Amino acid sequence: MAKLVFKSAEFGDRVIELNLGVNQIGRNPDGHIQIEHPTVSELHCEIVLTNEGVVVRDRASTNGTFVDGERIQEARLSAGQTLHLGEVELLVETTEVTIEIPKFDIPRPAPPVVMSDGSLLCPRHPNARATHQCTHCREVLCDSCVHRLRRRGGRVFKCCPLCSHACVPLVPEKRKKKSLFDLLLRTTKLPFVRGSKHPGRRTPPDSEP
Repeated sequence: MAKLVFKSAEFGDRVIELNLGVNQIGRNPDGHIQIEHPTVSELHCEIVLTNEGVVVRDRASTNGTFVDGERIQEARLSAGQTLHLGEVELLVETTEVTIEIPKFDIPRPAPPVVMSDGSLLCPRHPNARATHQCTHCREVLCDSCVHRLRRRGGRVFKCCPLCSHACVPLVPEKRKKKSLFDLLLRTTKLPFVRGSKHPGRRTPPDSEP
């Protein structure tokens, strides 16, 4: 993390380690960083630390904030520069930002139980048989575990609840047999018949005997 090192002899080898965000520096004991010195104002300056760098801003201090001998209102700090708050001298040792991402250990479920007929029980639902397996993490899932997303056109995409990759059936799904009537409906247009009259045809009047 970004650090400032005191160069003024009265502070010894004191080091200031900056925190992410705003770091208020001054003589006020309620501030983030207290520097007890008569030339330092109650709230002398603030140093803002982000992942884009380090910026120092003067807060209307009495004796000024200086970077490499030049009085500033706001300036970006770099490693090796000298920062003066009144008569207190500090060295910008580093401006590096370290952001630690915590690691979470997600316990995985127990392996599936194999039944006598060779089928598997779902690790999350012990009373349900596994019907699908993820193509990525190879997890076996029952029908309740599988997430279903309906796509345009009516097709259903089955995905894994753990990694969101596609799931496939453990046993190939049997295609539903189409009846002869379904085939005729798709291939043949049957005219509607009302009584014995054909649509579009005029029936001549009954002839008298």
